[in-house]
Amino acid sequence: MAIPAQIRIQAAAMKAIYALPRPIRRLIAGKQIERDGQQLALDVQVLLRMQQLSGTSLVHSSLDVERSRAGLDVSRHLVSGPPIQPVAARDVMIPADHGDIPARLYTPQGLAPGSPMLVFYHGGGFVLGTRDSHDNTARFLAKQAGVRVLSVEYRLAPEHPFPAAQEDALTAFDFAHAKASDLGADPDRIAVGGDSAGGNLAAVTALVTTRRGGPAPAFQLLLYPTTDGTTRRRSRELFADGFFLTDEHMDWFIDKYAPEGVDRSNPLLSPLLAEDHSGLPPAFVVTAGFDPLRDEGEAYAAKLAEAGVPVGLSRQEDLIHGFVNFLGIGTRFREATAEAAGALRMGLSGYAR
Repeated sequence: MAIPAQIRIQAAAMKAIYALPRPIRRLIAGKQIERDGQQLALDVQVLLRMQQLSGTSLVHSSLDVERSRAGLDVSRHLVSGPPIQPVAARDVMIPADHGDIPARLYTPQGLAPGSPMLVFYHGGGFVLGTRDSHDNTARFLAKQAGVRVLSVEYRLAPEHPFPAAQEDALTAFDFAHAKASDLGADPDRIAVGGDSAGGNLAAVTALVTTRRGGPAPAFQLLLYPTTDGTTRRRSRELFADGFFLTDEHMDWFIDKYAPEGVDRSNPLLSPLLAEDHSGLPPAFVVTAGFDPLRDEGEAYAAKLAEAGVPVGLSRQEDLIHGFVNFLGIGTRFREATAEAAGALRMGLSGYAR
């Protein structure tokens, strides 16, 4: 799909703003924001200032699903940057009982057959997001980590509430393992990963596959995951508004995905609440300092460590929720995402589960 001229102009203007000298960007951003002993990165403050001036939001102001989805589809062109190359991409259809699940396979140039692979689940609160919204995120991880990436377009709420997304995530991993040779991957070096809601799906997939005793991931890459739908932690109060993902957004998302009647303590929705986390694949958990989800992501990392699971935790204390989607502006977002890609590369280097 061709990018509208107006969006191309806005994207160029955004890029020009980030190219300005630091003192000018500071004037645009305003006074340094500090909270909970952390300083917000200048790249983030500029982005939030531009968001404020343009009146855009992660979720449409009317809390309308279709408008929010359309808004995300447009806004991604402003912040994700041009497609990262050289990375080949082809669409793949994953058979499922309810019909095919769309996915996209990314392969960095020169990657030999039998490579590691990441099964990636996009974020968006289980309501928003597509393969396209996270296209450059998948490309970046593929290229920087030296892995194939299978990006899965699972069913979304409210049309398909819990457990539809979780079921699709599991089906996608099983497909990737069963068809690894056809996809050019090593079945013993398949990771699961995702951001936000996608991080939840990755964690749950690792939990389910480990407990059933069948093929399971070799590694988990959990990017600011949501892990508990039952508890409001301190970070949710600290960063309730003004930092991209808001408290109102979180209520809206969970009400769409797990409406009245759904047990939100179910470990398939709240993996933090599982009774047993032992034996799970090694994990790298990334949180953002100014993110309402920060504390539950870090609680999950602690729970894994307590269960004896090898786990690395990286708090990007100067960043906000969603930073892996902002690769086309500034430098700080790429730096943090590159660290995650490095952890993925190390986690899958020669590892056989």
